[in-house]
Amino acid sequence: MGFLSELLVLLAVATAGVALFERLKLPAIAGFLVMGALVGPGGIGLIGDPERVRELADLGVVFLLFEIGLELPLGRLRLLWRPALVSGGLQVGGTLLVVSMAAVAFGLDWRNAVMLGALVAMSSTALVMRLLSQRGEVQAPQGQLAIGILLFQDLCVVPLLLLVPILADESGRGALDVGLEVGRATLALGAFCVVARFLLPPLLDRVAHMRSRELFTMVALLTVLGSAVVAEKIGLTLSVGAFVGGLVLSMTPYARQLFAEVVSLRGLLIGVFFTAVGMLFDWRVASEQWAAILAYTAVVVILKAGLVVLIVTYALGQGVRLGVLTGLTLAQTGEFSFVLAVAAAQAGLLDDSSRQVFVAGSIATLLLTPFLVGASPRIAAFAARGRSFARSEGDVPRSGPGDHVVLIGFGLGGQNLARVLKSREIPFVAIESNAVSVRAALKRRQPIVYGDATRPELLQSVDIANAKLVVVAISDMIATREIVARVREMSPSVPILARTRYVLEVDGLERAGATQVVVEELEATLELIGAALKAFGISNEAVVRFAAELREEGYVFLRTPETILDPWLSELLEGVASQWVEVPDSLEGEPSLLDLAVRARTGATIVAIERNGAVTSSPDPAFRMKAGDRLMALGSPETIERLIRLLGER
Repeated sequence: MGFLSELLVLLAVATAGVALFERLKLPAIAGFLVMGALVGPGGIGLIGDPERVRELADLGVVFLLFEIGLELPLGRLRLLWRPALVSGGLQVGGTLLVVSMAAVAFGLDWRNAVMLGALVAMSSTALVMRLLSQRGEVQAPQGQLAIGILLFQDLCVVPLLLLVPILADESGRGALDVGLEVGRATLALGAFCVVARFLLPPLLDRVAHMRSRELFTMVALLTVLGSAVVAEKIGLTLSVGAFVGGLVLSMTPYARQLFAEVVSLRGLLIGVFFTAVGMLFDWRVASEQWAAILAYTAVVVILKAGLVVLIVTYALGQGVRLGVLTGLTLAQTGEFSFVLAVAAAQAGLLDDSSRQVFVAGSIATLLLTPFLVGASPRIAAFAARGRSFARSEGDVPRSGPGDHVVLIGFGLGGQNLARVLKSREIPFVAIESNAVSVRAALKRRQPIVYGDATRPELLQSVDIANAKLVVVAISDMIATREIVARVREMSPSVPILARTRYVLEVDGLERAGATQVVVEELEATLELIGAALKAFGISNEAVVRFAAELREEGYVFLRTPETILDPWLSELLEGVASQWVEVPDSLEGEPSLLDLAVRARTGATIVAIERNGAVTSSPDPAFRMKAGDRLMALGSPETIERLIRLLGER
């Protein structure tokens, strides 16, 4: 079979793998690997020599690393640098150390052991980000911690790739020679960064001013490949050059357009790369090493999850529940592990037997991850059961029964609510699981305790049963549902106000016991609708009333696209207002609304009638009025005036 025929088979197989695994809601990377193993020489043998497509596959790695550098969120890294440095550094360093020591103890050469530790240390950025996004947990505490660790791992790719040729050197050089080699690589990397920083942005600026889409596309491809090739010429690697080139250009105004130009080609080549890696897998060899593959899978999941639990619980002081949620999210080997594995195999640091175990075990960890993340809330709840909570010695108010508000979550929303409560002299106590936020609040003498609000002992300590109101304002949707259910169990009558980001969470929170749910997604929609209506001259009062009524109805119109807007809600936007109108003593007899033809003759809508302190809502047209009644009328100032005249004429 010729090269083009093999490439066609490869693309068809990659496409089928993605389609199948997406259908099963499993990682696409695992789909590429499995399908590659199926058609490779170790499988049915549709492609007998995967090495012939290796150079094309290597281009996929170049584009992947360029895109990662281009997309690396430096702004987020500045916000998360402390937890990323601490947790990411401990995770990568701890995993590398433990795996290396264990591998040496089992007789592996120390160079190969270090390389194996580097492979295990990496997690899948693409898979984790997708799962966090699907579950609405990107902004949740476990999501932020996972992202911080992933950012640190991504930054470690460059030094680890530089480490491969140094570890592969078998000349027996001493520590001084190795140190000099590391220094030379570091200087080369620094020089490459400086040149790229001062050369690439002006070049793109000149090209952009020429306003030629075709030229910009060509320069984008030239930038990707040129960065990789130049880096290789000065003693670095193709992958390092592509990553640094993308990182430099991420700080330019053209980063978005560059991403748009290369992302489609990158996706194609990445599929080729991972499918080619899968072709290296031999089912027969793997079947003989099934015990090693199972051991590798178990060690990776348990070690990585356990290490993250220890880091989050003790190094960051965030509690075991958050540690379990974060650890199970990162308990897999990722796409960069395969990049390093290919480089290590080519450098002789990974023999064929170890490579078979690594590929099979890594596929297993990727396939397990969605199930581990789905089960993580239950596992976290079980792990945290019975553990005592930490409590800050804050100025917790000692209020009478039913006087205070319990505020769960002390982020920006919680802090602003606390300021309003304090200004109205309403006693409150906040619960927060972020130790840093608690320390900052205690310095300002805020009434706050530290701990996990899912624990009943902590809720009892803030007298949850006698609270006047409980407000749950945290980003973790799973924990929000659990807290609402726990509070409702402990206090059946307390009003619970819960905040959520997404409309899909509303029904679950209401079933758990929330009295009212504030949906950020729908509130943003209301703001958008309001701004659009005001642009067409509708009064601010009408827009405010319209939004208030939609909230009162539980956002039904916004939550169900097939629902038609109720006519009376539409009337609110016609400049109408509500006003109590008193029936004068001069009214003759007891005419009904139908007798007076109120709607037809005035245009006003009577929504309620008050008589002797009793209010009748949505009165029947046959309802007979008496002198002294009060009518709640909806309408414009002109229609209200006509109603007053009509009643006076009777």
